Amino acid sequence: MLAPLVWMVTIALKPNGDILSLPPQFLPSTYQWSNFIDGPREVNFLQLLGNTLVITAVSTFGSVASSMCAGYAIARIRFPGRKLWFYLFTFSIFVPGIVTLIPIQRLFFSLNLIDTWVPLFLPAFFGNPLFIFLARQYFMSVPRSIDDSAMIDGAGHWKIFTRLMIPLTKPLWITMTILAFQASWNDYLNPLVYLNTPSKYTLSLGMASFMGGLNSGASPEFNFYMASNLMYMIPPLLLFFLAQRHFMLGLGALGMADK
Repeated sequence: MLAPLVWMVTIALKPNGDILSLPPQFLPSTYQWSNFIDGPREVNFLQLLGNTLVITAVSTFGSVASSMCAGYAIARIRFPGRKLWFYLFTFSIFVPGIVTLIPIQRLFFSLNLIDTWVPLFLPAFFGNPLFIFLARQYFMSVPRSIDDSAMIDGAGHWKIFTRLMIPLTKPLWITMTILAFQASWNDYLNPLVYLNTPSKYTLSLGMASFMGGLNSGASPEFNFYMASNLMYMIPPLLLFFLAQRHFMLGLGALGMADK
């Protein structure tokens, strides 16, 4: 598992002429640390990083917030048809995203939102089926006596949700945040479909464009590409390692949910 990553690091430190040499050299003949400066400059890394951070932050917030609200409503509020909604959300997990890609693209095209960031984060505010399922399972594991005690004190569902459930389910929404951040950060297909202007590209699309066409006619600069990719990997890795304990607690607690 680590071998490709190690090979990626060695390429990032090599002069470009040594990368395709035969026989392959595992260690660089000279360590070219300037690749970590020149590579991001060639890729326009800082601008793409800013674009990606904005899109990812908004998308992650929308996905987690809407899914938490829906999961709480299905698990804790008794209303007609709540089991039907839960089954519909669960069933939609198995619908491939490619099936809905064209209809959604036509919708945003009719709204004149193509080549904007809106299609990249707006769907997140309508909930993530997998996250709704996870939230529902987690909320079902919280004793209902907590709700009853809060209602006796005059609290409504919104206050119960914000003041009690969110602190009690910290591992859940941290787990959802990590998963949503990673999905949005690494998303390539949606930016490819909706964005046309290079200045609006995300890192995933910008990196692919750098190797696939922006430097056409010149020899591929694999060392610049790998150096930039290593920097591209840092934010999601940092988020995971900082929240790793809550992430494991969130996954482990799902198995204790009531049926």
